[in-house]
Amino acid sequence: MAIEPTVYVVDDQDEARMSVCALARSMGLRAESFSSAEEFLQGYSKGQPGCLVTDVWMHGMNGLDLQERLRERNIPIPVVLLTAFAETPLAVQAMKHGAVTLLEKPCEKSQLCESIREALDRDVQRRADMETRQEYRRRLATLSSAEREVLDLVVGGVPNREIAKRLGKNLRAVEECRGAIFAKTQVDSVIQLARLVMIAEPNACPDSHSKSEL
Repeated sequence: MAIEPTVYVVDDQDEARMSVCALARSMGLRAESFSSAEEFLQGYSKGQPGCLVTDVWMHGMNGLDLQERLRERNIPIPVVLLTAFAETPLAVQAMKHGAVTLLEKPCEKSQLCESIREALDRDVQRRADMETRQEYRRRLATLSSAEREVLDLVVGGVPNREIAKRLGKNLRAVEECRGAIFAKTQVDSVIQLARLVMIAEPNACPDSHSKSEL
């Protein structure tokens, strides 16, 4: 059963915090409120679906510091920032650190609703991407070391004959290995295979030596 997403609202002003929670609930969403960034960090369970709506200027840890602390803890919850004093450097810093948007108080309800929906959509997409990455990694893990060696050369653009030469194999063995790789990773082309590897292992960048045999 899927866990219902929650709009987490952080603001040290009671009225503002209650107003955002009421708006979220009017959208049919769950909402939880916190009077400080520190309280949110203590109460939030990493991995819970939803988004964060936080004021920038608060007593103690401010909204930008909270955003940075979330990044340090590898908590990728989408963040909507609210501020009574919107300045260009502030907006640049917020967006640079991945905020969905920075809204100036008081903002239109429709504008905040739109931002919350966008934040929740981002969270859904991120989770779907993560599930896809995990599935692709599972497929790659089924390959033998020899198959993985061939795969790296295939997605690097090395033709079958050159792969056979480099690995000291006959061409038929390379072709059979390539077929096994396609079957285990559930792809039909080198393009699909390369895409799978890029998603599963975004930091792996095989060298391209020549055009692959499609």
